[in-house]
Amino acid sequence: MMSLLKKSRLCWGMLGLLLSFARPLQAQEYVRPPVDLDRLVQELFAETLSDQMPYEDLYETLLQYYQTPLNLSTASREELRALLLLSESQISALLAHRQKHGELLSLYELQSIQGFDVRTIYRVAPFVAVQNGGLNLARGPLWQRILREDNNALFVRYERVLQQRKGYTAPDTTSQGLTSRYLGSPDKLLVRYRVSQPHDFSLGVTAEKDAGESLRWNSAAGQYGADFYSVHLVVQERGQLKTLALGDYQLQFGQGLLLSSGLQVGKGGETITSIRRSSLGVRPYASVLESTFFRGLASTVAVSKTVRATSFFSLKNVDANQQTSGDSLAQFDEYSSGILLTGLHRTATELANRHRMREMISGGNITYTSRDGSFSAGGTVIDTRYGMAIQKRPELYNKYEFRGTHNTAAGVHYSYLVRNVLLFGETARSSGGGLGTVNGLLATLAPNVDASVLYRNYARDFHTFYGNALGENSRNINESGLYLGLKVRPMARWELAAYYDQFRFPWLKYQVGAPSVGHDWLLRLAFTPTKTSLLYAQLRSRVKAYDVDPTPGQAVRPMPMPVATVRHSLLLFYDASPTPVLSLRTRVQGSRYQEGSGPMRTGFVLAQDAMVQVNARLRLSGRYALFDTDDYDTRQYAYEQDVLYAFSVPPLYGQGTRVYALAEVRCTSHLTLWLRYAETHYRYQQTIGSGLEEIQGARRSEVKAQARYRF
Repeated sequence: MMSLLKKSRLCWGMLGLLLSFARPLQAQEYVRPPVDLDRLVQELFAETLSDQMPYEDLYETLLQYYQTPLNLSTASREELRALLLLSESQISALLAHRQKHGELLSLYELQSIQGFDVRTIYRVAPFVAVQNGGLNLARGPLWQRILREDNNALFVRYERVLQQRKGYTAPDTTSQGLTSRYLGSPDKLLVRYRVSQPHDFSLGVTAEKDAGESLRWNSAAGQYGADFYSVHLVVQERGQLKTLALGDYQLQFGQGLLLSSGLQVGKGGETITSIRRSSLGVRPYASVLESTFFRGLASTVAVSKTVRATSFFSLKNVDANQQTSGDSLAQFDEYSSGILLTGLHRTATELANRHRMREMISGGNITYTSRDGSFSAGGTVIDTRYGMAIQKRPELYNKYEFRGTHNTAAGVHYSYLVRNVLLFGETARSSGGGLGTVNGLLATLAPNVDASVLYRNYARDFHTFYGNALGENSRNINESGLYLGLKVRPMARWELAAYYDQFRFPWLKYQVGAPSVGHDWLLRLAFTPTKTSLLYAQLRSRVKAYDVDPTPGQAVRPMPMPVATVRHSLLLFYDASPTPVLSLRTRVQGSRYQEGSGPMRTGFVLAQDAMVQVNARLRLSGRYALFDTDDYDTRQYAYEQDVLYAFSVPPLYGQGTRVYALAEVRCTSHLTLWLRYAETHYRYQQTIGSGLEEIQGARRSEVKAQARYRF
């Protein structure tokens, strides 16, 4: 009877999905579709992307989900939340279905679960799978499982700007200040290998050389060939030992106030699920950001069925400039103005700052989670010590910034699901006495209405170095705010999403010479005519204060007075597949920008994309875009398709065109190649860029090639 019931569930699920997809399947075994990062980015982000977002970390997280898909048969509520693609009601429905019927038999079974429409299944399909649990120990010792694992890949990537930049020309020794040049070649290289199995193990090695950096062997400077290496080994589910990480890893607890990593979208087109962070604990690190990870040892142990304890230790050298005080009464003889986060070591000055300061971090977390996953609470402690004192420049806006060599922060976090309302939050205190707190709720008000609320307050003397909870600032300091989100599905195929965020900065900021306030709102109306098409219109407005230069004839004030800057943005996006082999995407976006009572400045971009699946082995895609902006403040960002797991979001400003072409070639079942060419042509410009990145001429061209080999 049980076997008959399971077969019935599987048949009905497959039949429902077959009818909705209206296409024949070649086999009963489900094959995960390729990930469409372009479409996903359009749905999650706002229209104005930023050059300050950690795209490497974002795409590394998507890479982890795609290479090691989340097992829907065993995934916890917290892991399902981390996808950001499922609402709380959908997660609850999935867990209830599992509890009633047992493990899922196929991904097609999602069609029979309440709340899982075709669009949702299409969104999550590349990042999830359905597998039988508890098979790791039956597969033999760890080293055998690593050697036999099919989920492995070696990536080799090359990229270069074709035009010569000033940094690669011969030094001009006749002019003072122009002698600095890049010491390496303009080639950028990346080699990455990873083999992994979900809830079992992950082994990865990454090596990278940025453009301008040199390949050299200098043991005294700690460089052995490439400029950056990353290695990790993570094993999971060894009885009470849930996770053991050696090498490079990341940590995510609570709402990210103290420890944050992973898929963090922030304020954007997804107005509900993206404001809450998931407490995923220890995660492997295999990205190329050289400052956002821990290096050492971390472990998570199940103290009981409901309590898990994590401890971690990290020791690595970070980039910093070293300065010497000439004042005998100064607090520090040697100090640094701060940690350098670019990870670039191209010039003699950048090499001198490379790995200049030791960073030692230790701490732990303990979390209780109820058996049904509806309630969790925990505490986190993190102790950070630097080998050299940090002392910011003596500017007034730096008065409450961290100063010294040692900082300890401790906090508590919670999550509680009661009926259709999820409450969550985290509060922490740093050793200087500053407090930070973030608290929110997600509520399903009706089957077609979701709402979110989040309040945050980060004191001006609250210091956390690896935290990144939701906020307007790039760091959780000197900010308070209230976020309100809403999502309504008034009828089939239609969705209305909106948010309003009011924020306040109680102390001065860089380029803001007084306490200030601002707000940000977004409204998006989306329509999905078919399962593969998407049309939406989006409005966004942001008001934020900045110091501005006095206009001609205006008296210069002894202290700058911030004025409100207003940016209004409009985005129209259409994605359609008129034939099974052709996909078209049209994007029109523009913005208006005004500083106080100054003149209104504008910018826009019109982009047309086309993707053609020539055959099973060849896929071509490309874009032609026109842009016209009054200045850099009205620059436009538009995500571009790139080689697998790379990103391209160039800022477009001035007047000109932007084109790119991308080819994906499946040479064999093991080898896949990507080739990409992109070019920006500026009108009315004789040079592009500035400093060592300056190009003589009006064109900037880039080539990129990548090979993936599956063993």
